[in-house]
Amino acid sequence: MATTTPETIIVDSYKISCDGGDTASGHPRVYLQMPNEHGWVECPYCDCKFVHSDHADAAN
Repeated sequence: MATTTPETIIVDSYKISCDGGDTASGHPRVYLQMPNEHGWVECPYCDCKFVHSDHADAAN
């Protein structure tokens, strides 16, 4: 069985929230603070990766 790659979302804020979206894999809303040093954070529930737009080139 193949696993799906977690989604990567480019955002403009260092403070974000994630609720897993409107799919069946939704989860409780969590609020995440990404460190300014590397500019990304992963959701502990769905592994979605949020990348600040200032660091988008380095995240690839």
